[in-house]
Amino acid sequence: MLELESLSRRGWLGNVYTAMAGMGLVQLLGRDGLAAAGEWQPGRGQTHHPAKAKRVLQIFCPGAASHMDLWDYKPALEKQAGKPLPGEENLVSFQGKNGNLMASPWAFEPAGESGKMISSMLPHMQQHADDIAFLHGMTTKTNTHGPGCVFMNTGHVTEGFPSAGAWLSYALGSENENLPTYVAVPDIRGEPPNGKANWSNGFLPARYQAIPLAAHQPIRNLEPPERITSGEEEATRELIDFLNRRHMEQHPGNSNLQARIAAYELAGSMQMSAPEVTNLALESEATHSLYGTADENPLKAAYGRNCLLARRLLERGVRFVNLYCASRASGVDGLLNWDAHKTLKADYERHCPIFDQPTAALLADLKARGLLDDTLVLWTTEFGRMPTHQAGTTGRDHNPDAFTCWMMGAGVKGGMSYGATDEFGRKSVENVTTVWDFYATVLHLLGFDHTKLTWYYNGLDRRLTDVHGHVIGDVLA
Repeated sequence: MLELESLSRRGWLGNVYTAMAGMGLVQLLGRDGLAAAGEWQPGRGQTHHPAKAKRVLQIFCPGAASHMDLWDYKPALEKQAGKPLPGEENLVSFQGKNGNLMASPWAFEPAGESGKMISSMLPHMQQHADDIAFLHGMTTKTNTHGPGCVFMNTGHVTEGFPSAGAWLSYALGSENENLPTYVAVPDIRGEPPNGKANWSNGFLPARYQAIPLAAHQPIRNLEPPERITSGEEEATRELIDFLNRRHMEQHPGNSNLQARIAAYELAGSMQMSAPEVTNLALESEATHSLYGTADENPLKAAYGRNCLLARRLLERGVRFVNLYCASRASGVDGLLNWDAHKTLKADYERHCPIFDQPTAALLADLKARGLLDDTLVLWTTEFGRMPTHQAGTTGRDHNPDAFTCWMMGAGVKGGMSYGATDEFGRKSVENVTTVWDFYATVLHLLGFDHTKLTWYYNGLDRRLTDVHGHVIGDVLA
C-alpha cells in the first residue's frame, strides 16, 4: 500500500515539493556558511589558500609624498639640476608650468646590508631597509588629492566603494569580540583628503566600515554614571537587546540598522577593553622614549602616541589599522601634509622628523614582539611628485605617473626593490605597477584570490581590484 501511494500523483508531487524545499534550504544554509563544508565562506577566518598574514597595518602619508626625496634615489637629478627636463621642456602639470630639474635638498645614504639608498632625512627608517620591499614603479589614475587618496585606499577613483580594510573585515571577520575589526587612526592635524571615504564600507554592509580612534580622541561616554548599579545596567541591556532584535525583524535587509545595533553591542563590550587598549600609561618609560611620545614637538609626540596605539590594537587582534601621518590639504600648501608645491625643503624638514622616529619605532616594536611574523605592513601615499620645480617656487607639482609604495612583514621579501622610474623619477618605466597590482598582492598574502573576493552590487560582482590586478610575485618571500 505504501509503495503504491508513493507512486501516486499526489505522493509524487509531495516528494518533488519536499526535494525542492530541501534544495532551497541547502542554498540558504550554504549562503550563511552552515553547509557546503570546504567552500569558502566570508567572515569566518577562512581563506582561499594558506595565508602568510592575518592582519594589516597601513601607514598613509596624505599629500603625495615625494618619491625622489625619500626613497627613490636619482643621481641624475643632482647632475642635471637647473636644466630642462629632456623631452618635456614645456611641461604643464597639475598647477601649471614646470621649471627646470631640481635636485633633492638632502643627500641619500646607503642603508642596511642591501645598501638601499634612503634619504638622510629618514635616519631611523634606514634601519629597516633590509626588511622592506620597495615598489618604485607605481602609477595611479588621478593627480588630485581627494580622488587619489580614495583610489589608493579603495581601488576606485570615485567615492562609494569599500576600502581595503572593509574588504578584509568582510572576508576574515574579527579576532576579538571586544574591539573593532577595522580601526582608522587619523592624525592630530585632521582627517586625510576626502575624509571618511578613505575607510568607508562603500556598498558592503555598514558594519565593515572602520571605527575612527586615536590617542588624542578618547572615546566619550564609555563609562556608565556611578548612580547606575550593575543590575540596572544589565536589565537595561536586556531590554535594549529585545527591542533592537524586534525592530531588526521588522526591517530585514537594513544593513545600516544592523550595523548600528552591532556598534552599540560592540560599545558595550568596549567598556571593558577600550580603556585598557587606549591607556598608553601602561607602557614602560623605555617604550614611550622609543616612540617619542613626549617629544618637544607636539605633532611628533601626538603621532608617536598614535603609533603606539596602533601596536596595541594590532596585538589585541584588530585585523586592519589605517594609521595616518598628516591630514587634508589646508590653505597653506605643505603645512599640514606632504603636498610641497612651494617650499619643499621647509615642508619636509617639518614632516620627516614627525614621521621618522615614531614609524621606525613601531616597526621595530612589532618585530621585537614577533608580530611581524603574521602582520603585513604597508606604506602608501596617493601619488608622486615632479622632478622639476614648480615655476616660480622651490616646490614640486603632482605626478601620477611615478611614485613609491612599500610593504614589509609577513610573507614579504625584504631588502629589495621592484620596478623603477626613469633617471629623473618622472615616469615609471620598469615593472610598472598599479594600485590594483598592489592590492592583488596584499590579498594574496592574506590568503585570498583577488578575483574571487567579490560582492554582488548593481549588477556586477565587485572587487577591490576592479577588473584589473596581478600578484607581484617577486616581492613574495
